Amino acid sequence: MNIAVLLHGGAGGSGVVATELGLCFARAGHNVHFVADRVPFRLTELSQPNVYYHQVEKMTYPLFDAPLTTLAEASKLAEIIEEVGIDVVHAHYAVPHATAAILARDMVRSKKPVVVTTLHGTDVTLVGLDRAYLRATQYSIEKSDLVTAVSEYLADYTVSEMGVRRDIRVIPNAVDLTRFQPRNLPELRQRYAHPDEKLLVHISNFRPVKRVEDVIAVFAQVAECVGARLLMIGDGPDRYRATELAAELGVSGRVAFLGSFPRIEELLAVCDLFLLPSIKESFGLVALEAMASGVPVVAADTGGIPEVVQDSVTGFIRPAKDVDAMAAAALKLLTDANLHAEFAKAARQRAEQLFSEAVVMPLYQEAYRAALAGNSKAAELA
Repeated sequence: MNIAVLLHGGAGGSGVVATELGLCFARAGHNVHFVADRVPFRLTELSQPNVYYHQVEKMTYPLFDAPLTTLAEASKLAEIIEEVGIDVVHAHYAVPHATAAILARDMVRSKKPVVVTTLHGTDVTLVGLDRAYLRATQYSIEKSDLVTAVSEYLADYTVSEMGVRRDIRVIPNAVDLTRFQPRNLPELRQRYAHPDEKLLVHISNFRPVKRVEDVIAVFAQVAECVGARLLMIGDGPDRYRATELAAELGVSGRVAFLGSFPRIEELLAVCDLFLLPSIKESFGLVALEAMASGVPVVAADTGGIPEVVQDSVTGFIRPAKDVDAMAAAALKLLTDANLHAEFAKAARQRAEQLFSEAVVMPLYQEAYRAALAGNSKAAELA
């Protein structure tokens, strides 16, 4: 099968999921064509013979205030479809990717592929609700051949809040259990914490929705009670404010801002606790990666997080913005070795049972088959 994957190339969750899923299909023997404006953040296997990358070029012209990304992507995709015969276009994110996929499908002069759209979160909860994009988002979702969402929460939200009229399959994000697994790496851990200290971690794009200031505030309370260090991985607009707050609370010497990089699995594995206080999270991929690494999670009770983190089993879920409650939950785990070991084991088991690639990939294979079967029926009726 020839598959085209439309995705954001940056470090956000949708691009990471799209890349990892595409590589799964490539390892299964399919030809996978990644289409983006830059090499995707997690795409580290370009040397694999059936993995391809196609760059979307953007035209700058004085008449336009901004590059016409959707049109450029649609035109590039149409070229790829006609050149190699794409069977399935998998668009990760409604606007612009599903929009571009539908345009390309309709404009090609060869056999038309099916469009499978996966909704990841902010494409519906933020971008999609903006009046400037609402109707385009609705149209892109409804005109896709098949639509999936990464959580029950997001599927319900798309129908109830956006007024979308169609069935949406729920297929959770997957995690590579070989890449993300418990590891004993004492030398790496010692770079960031002393043997008698606890090591906490947060990973995000440092945007307001991620509440990175709450991460610092929770850590400050933890550090008052136990020796601890915090790793802040990622980058974004709220990084400066987070560094300011760490200084204000007197913990800047215990917080390391490491920036953004694609391979986080070893760092995750040497940590004791993952913090995710987001006020909106449709799934929480980094929480799943932490769980697969044997790291319990303290997270906000929002969106799809409770579908990933099992409260009082693989971590603790507390009300969003309740720093005191999150700090107390963190300390409960960090001061009870037996409880921590129990949660760490349960976190890994939950990742294995519900979110492994072996569990999730067949769900996408079935979605592709259903979309292709539906397209064949439509062709027979035409």
